[in-house]
Amino acid sequence: MRPYTAILIVPTGVGAAIGGYAGDALPVAKAASQVCDRLITHPNVLNGASLYWNLPNTFYVEGYGLDKFAAGCWGLRPVHQNRIGLLFDQGIEPELRLRHLQATDAARATLGLSITDYVISDAPLNVELRTSASGASWGTIGNPDSLLRAAQVLIKRAGAEAIAIVARFPDTVDEEAEQNYRQGKGVDPIAGAEAVISHLIVRTFQIPCAHSPAFCPPPLDPNLSPRSAAEELGYTFLSSVLVGLSRAPQFIRASDELSQSGDIWANQVDAVIVPATACGSSALLSLSENRRCQIITVEENQTQVDVRPQPLGIKSVQVNTYLEAVGVLAALKAGINPSALSPNIFPLQSLIVETCHGTSLH
Repeated sequence: MRPYTAILIVPTGVGAAIGGYAGDALPVAKAASQVCDRLITHPNVLNGASLYWNLPNTFYVEGYGLDKFAAGCWGLRPVHQNRIGLLFDQGIEPELRLRHLQATDAARATLGLSITDYVISDAPLNVELRTSASGASWGTIGNPDSLLRAAQVLIKRAGAEAIAIVARFPDTVDEEAEQNYRQGKGVDPIAGAEAVISHLIVRTFQIPCAHSPAFCPPPLDPNLSPRSAAEELGYTFLSSVLVGLSRAPQFIRASDELSQSGDIWANQVDAVIVPATACGSSALLSLSENRRCQIITVEENQTQVDVRPQPLGIKSVQVNTYLEAVGVLAALKAGINPSALSPNIFPLQSLIVETCHGTSLH
């Protein structure tokens, strides 16, 4: 029997009630990973700043790479360990960079991760934060060429197989937005900009990548939400990124790679779990065209956007909570129609076969 494969998507920077903060969708991933053979998800779900959890059957796939995978352009090749290249923004102050280097050394010594030499970009990346009219966060990079040059050095000269980026983010973000985020409401003001950075590397080099922002430590807040608290534990969020990238699957092209037995392709995906109001992602639209792939939408996980499956012509199993979604996964893996677990099983309906005079149907 082939492995049962599911994807868990929580879009970045849209204020998801679960998964819009500091790794607070990780418990969902832990639960889902127990009822499927393979779980594919993205850094927004698994990164908990200084906190992480080893899920051996879970694949850490950056958002742009996930879109290409879902479209059938790229496959995923599992690895035992990646050599991670570390890329620093020149705009990071020396003391703050040292904090990140010490966190990296801790990951090497304590977790046994394989990390190459680091490189500093030849110009400050100049990250700027933006908010769209819908309330979603995004951002820009002032010097994207500098980012790409630094990444190329890591790949060509250090043999990096995955790239962790640490960029200096503005300390002066929208004060109200930041306070809302720390209290467990509103939108993560930096998430959209982080996605822009990692997308650029993955699109250009087809290599696993994730980003960790560099900030000066914020002042203590007695009203801090547990959903945001993981980001208050230290000077850097880098540890969860390094752990995720250490076993992130490599991307392979459908056109130029010889397939191996463990490779994963979009036509092997059995189910996707997504917030009910965030169904407009490229990955979901691609996967919805696969009739064997069951879409599960979670109503409780509200977002700042309102893109539901019905207007897009996407058929889904609609549930209220992630607890229900995990139950649906368990039923589907067992080969059970989830409706059979309800007392309301309706009679089958008769279909009418229409024929034209003089026409034979075969």
